Parts: sequence; C-alpha cells; structure tokens
Amino acid sequence: MMGLPQVVTMREVGTRDGIQSLGAFVPTEQKIEMANALARTGLTRIEVTSFVSPKAVPQMADAAVVMGAIERPPGLSWEPLVPNLVGARRALEARSDRLVVVLAASDTFNLKNIKMTVDDSLTGIAQIIPVAREAGVPVSAGIATSFGCPYEGDVPEVRVQEIVGRLLELGVDEVGLADTTGMANPVQVERMLGGIRSRWPEVPFGLHFHNTRGMGLANVVAGLRTGVQIYDASIGGIGGCPFAPKATGNVSTEDVVHMLHEMGIETGLDLDALIRCAQRMSEILGRDLPGQVMKAGPVGIRHAA
Repeated sequence: MMGLPQVVTMREVGTRDGIQSLGAFVPTEQKIEMANALARTGLTRIEVTSFVSPKAVPQMADAAVVMGAIERPPGLSWEPLVPNLVGARRALEARSDRLVVVLAASDTFNLKNIKMTVDDSLTGIAQIIPVAREAGVPVSAGIATSFGCPYEGDVPEVRVQEIVGRLLELGVDEVGLADTTGMANPVQVERMLGGIRSRWPEVPFGLHFHNTRGMGLANVVAGLRTGVQIYDASIGGIGGCPFAPKATGNVSTEDVVHMLHEMGIETGLDLDALIRCAQRMSEILGRDLPGQVMKAGPVGIRHAA
C-alpha cells in the first residue's frame, strides 16, 4: 500500500443522505440554514438535496427551493442526487454544479431501493450523462452495497469491478463505493480498493462509510492506506439507509475531520465550525446525534485541574 495522502476532500452528505433517512420532514428554512452554515466551514463539496419524486421521498420535495436559496461561495460544488433523467433536468435547471447518480451492486437491494435491476439503473444513467455533458456538468456515481448486502450477503469484488467498468464506459467522472449497511471491515476495504485502484489508477474514487457496527473510522483509515482522497460523511453522524434493516448513520463529518487532522492530513476545514454545525443540527432535529467530537471536543481542549 502507498503512503497516506497529505490532503483529503470531504463530501458532506448530511443535508441529503442524512435528512432523507430520518423519515420526518425538516422545514425548508432549516435545511437552507444548515446548508449555508456548512458552506462556511471550508467544505468544497456538499450533497445538498435530491431531485426525486415528492411522492416517493417527501423529505426532499423542496429541492428546487433549497437550491434557489443556498449561498454560492467560490470553489463550492453543490451536488444533488438525481434518480432519473427527469430529476437530472430539474437539477440542472436549479444550477447544480455536479450530478450524483446511485445504484447498488446487489440486485435485491437495488430493487428495494429504487425498484429497478442494476442493468435498468445503468440504462437510466446512460440517459443522464449526455444531458449533463451538454450542460458542462460532471457526473459522480455511487455504488451502494459495495462491501456487502443485507439480503444477499457477500458481494463479490468481481461484481463491484464489473459495475465500475460499466459506469466508466458510460462516461461518469468519479466513482464512489458505499458501505451502505456498515458491513465492511478494514482488511476488506484495503483489498477491494487496492484491486480497483490498480486497475483504474487515474480514476478518482471516493468512499462512503456507515458506522452501523462501529467500524466507520477504521474503514476510513483503510481507505487512506490505498490512497483514496475523497470521503463522504454526515454532520453529527445522521443518516442510515431506510432500506437497510437496523442501519444506523453515516460516519460523522466532524469525527472524520478530527481524526484526519490528528493524523497530520489536511482537509481545509474549520473543525470548530463543523462542531457548531453538528450541535445546531442536534437542536433542529431535537435529538442527540451519534457524533462523538461534537460532545467531547477536540483532543487539544484543556480542562481546569
């Protein structure tokens, strides 16, 4: 394995993945407040909302309103998820900087999540990419259940590589591998990413970990050991896929950033500002959140003896 990266890019997904998974509707003005607060922490990529059917996902019915009210500082990419061509066109009309498409490595999970087979999803993505190209907007693809499926069990690495190859043939600009149900372990992550990155060394890959079984940060370190420099995380650790039985939240943004800084890896992010965002998100949701650093503070804090 190569040496650890000196710089890492964090993709914030709390305002989309996190909120979408909660079930309850978060008021639009509070989504906008949180998105704009996150935009002031130094983040350069935020998966802010999703242009899905309001009937299917009512939590994201205000996607266009949110996109119209967010601040747009230089260097910040607002990246909504789009499930199909209709959603992609709506997202482009809303001045999205990048589109995010998602499918699963497991047919069973894909059918439960978006009511399509993996092949059907690839056909839909093939329709989105030319429209995004014409608009000059890049497309990132996320592969859910890359490290295991709660219905089918182990997902063979060759299956994940097959889907990666098909996505790249379609023209996606970046591929993210997601541990949607928190089934990954560090050895598996190193093995999987080592093989994939040796096959496609020039392609930017990202990782999306959940902390369902407490291995999220360990899996981030395993990803770092393979040279991956893009990581999804959710403010306060909110989230958890509604189609994954007993799933808990994503790795916490502030926890990952704190760990990276302690390891000497740059993120360009203001950790104190992220902690304030996590605390505010806890107030908005009216519940304790899984994040640890938002409670304990950074290790540099000193207390009166």
